[in-house]
Amino acid sequence: MPPPRLRLAVLAVSTALLGVAAPAAPAAPAGAPATQPPHPVHGSPYIETSLYFGTARPDGGPAVTDRQFRAFVDEIVTPAFPAGLSVKETYGQYRDAHGTIERERSYELTLLYPTSRARPSDSEIEHIRAVYNRRFAQESVARVDDRARVDF
Repeated sequence: MPPPRLRLAVLAVSTALLGVAAPAAPAAPAGAPATQPPHPVHGSPYIETSLYFGTARPDGGPAVTDRQFRAFVDEIVTPAFPAGLSVKETYGQYRDAHGTIERERSYELTLLYPTSRARPSDSEIEHIRAVYNRRFAQESVARVDDRARVDF
């Protein structure tokens, strides 16, 4: 049996030769773009907005209940986004205005809307955030916007 270093060298050379001998990727047809997506793109351009609503009150008052949050969604969010939305109960944490790490039960609300509705949706979303902050004595409602392709 050859010494360990020789076995390792033979293995390395064999691996390198196999890599060299591997078939090349097929060339793109004439006139086709150089890079193509790995799969077809479906759907229309949309914006996905996620809002994060905390339930603990900075003033130490009682936490926002499920019933209160559902009433808020029915009264404030649904009229602004009647086509649909999703709500997930979550648990999160953040650093408050005093530098303290706060941990709390939260809700993530997801909205999908066509990019053509970005401007009017923005003002509706900001209204939702402001009402929640006032109504439930919150410091903020986090907002994340992302582009998406959506197909129903």
